[in-house]
Amino acid sequence: MSIPNEKSYDVVVAGTGAAGMSAALTAAQQGLKVLLLEKGHTTGGSSNYTEGLFAVDSYLQKDAGIHVSGTEVLKEEVAYSKYKADSRIWRKYVDASADNVQWLADQGVEYEGVQAMGDGEATWHIYKGMGNQVIHGALQPKAEEAGVEILTSTSAQGLHRNDNGEITAVDVKDEDSGKVVEIQTPAVVMATGGYLNNPKMMSELTAYDTDRLIPVSSGKGTGDGLQMAWDAGAKPSGTGTAMLFGGYLKDPDEPSFKFMGSQMNAAAGQQPLLWVNEKGERFVDESVVYNFSYAGNAMYTQNAVYSILDQGVIDRMATEGNFMGLGVYVKRGEKMTKLQDEIDAAVAADKPFIFKADTLEELAEKMGMPVAQLSQTIHQYNQSAEKGEDDLFGKDAAYLVPVNQGPYYGFKLNTGAFCTMGGLQVTPENEVLDNEGQVIPGLYAAGNDSSGLVGDTYGPNMPGTCVGYAFYSGRNAGQSIASYLKVAEETA
Repeated sequence: MSIPNEKSYDVVVAGTGAAGMSAALTAAQQGLKVLLLEKGHTTGGSSNYTEGLFAVDSYLQKDAGIHVSGTEVLKEEVAYSKYKADSRIWRKYVDASADNVQWLADQGVEYEGVQAMGDGEATWHIYKGMGNQVIHGALQPKAEEAGVEILTSTSAQGLHRNDNGEITAVDVKDEDSGKVVEIQTPAVVMATGGYLNNPKMMSELTAYDTDRLIPVSSGKGTGDGLQMAWDAGAKPSGTGTAMLFGGYLKDPDEPSFKFMGSQMNAAAGQQPLLWVNEKGERFVDESVVYNFSYAGNAMYTQNAVYSILDQGVIDRMATEGNFMGLGVYVKRGEKMTKLQDEIDAAVAADKPFIFKADTLEELAEKMGMPVAQLSQTIHQYNQSAEKGEDDLFGKDAAYLVPVNQGPYYGFKLNTGAFCTMGGLQVTPENEVLDNEGQVIPGLYAAGNDSSGLVGDTYGPNMPGTCVGYAFYSGRNAGQSIASYLKVAEETA
């Protein structure tokens, strides 16, 4: 039975991902008694699968001679959000980002280096062992050493406020037995990771066709923390945004995360080659894949999307390398030596996402497209490749690779998503606001439960900003709580 050892704590944190673990450890390092709750059987959530975090002016960038202006980052990200992001939050985040990298290193996190993603800036600090090692090899052991009580299969269920509106307690449930106890606390941090895995909330709060959306996450982002805070009077804010990452294959026989490292998945969904809709028409400059969130948006302009590869480009990617990878799972420029075998296995298994044909006419028929339209599309595309100019959408000639060598392969693409972003309006101190814009004393939100970082589209041009903000906002919440409790003690 997972019931807290004590009846009261200085801080209760819901969620053990990057935001929650950082909040709990920071609060404990400030001398506070902390209870950290995880509703699942294991800690870390989707943070276990992350690759690296954003920063400017870090010691790693300085060693590599990389300079990125923090103010220019702020201006670019706020403009990218159409000013839906909070400039104050970005200012604090950017200014603290180098210290964020250093703090993680001080806890035992090791880095592989700094790199860019797509055509973005070199702000992505890649850690060794991915997020799993960050959480389980560094932060969680440090938290336990600092006295944080960590309970798995245990969830927060409801918040209590007094007549002054202050947080006074939280209901805690043992998921196995169903027993609920009331735990006294003046401070609660919501770090539950958003609502990507709640179909009802996704349908109600976003404009995405969820039948075509493939969540690639821990599966625990069910919106519990958001709903709990809203029920307690918090203001809903910034919902509707998922971190899309372009084309992704859907295999009904396999969990979605297994395709992250698939060369076939990267070749089908992440290359700047040829996409068509269900009518066999091109609809976008396919080099949009270099901003994977834009690519996800573009796919949703059509009812269905297919990528088409011929044997020539498959052989080229095997011997010369791909055009675009998928994070650190499939590296950019990596030689796709497993690609043909993966494709052959999928065809042999008659997977529903792949179509193979000796001719383009046969391929169109197998994909259910008008033969004449697909033939015309590819004829026009090959003419553009021959003259090195895309008259239709202006794609760079480097990505105009002709489709003229059979066999031909068509891949039905869905849209991948890592997480949702937003839900609770927060101050730059990560304090949660109510419907009147007033701080709810003692309630904090961090990571993907908090809004203020993005507009309607995530910005991979500055890679690592989402998980970087999770670490930062968790730390920021922990520091804010220590100040809040100190003032409360002094004025008591």
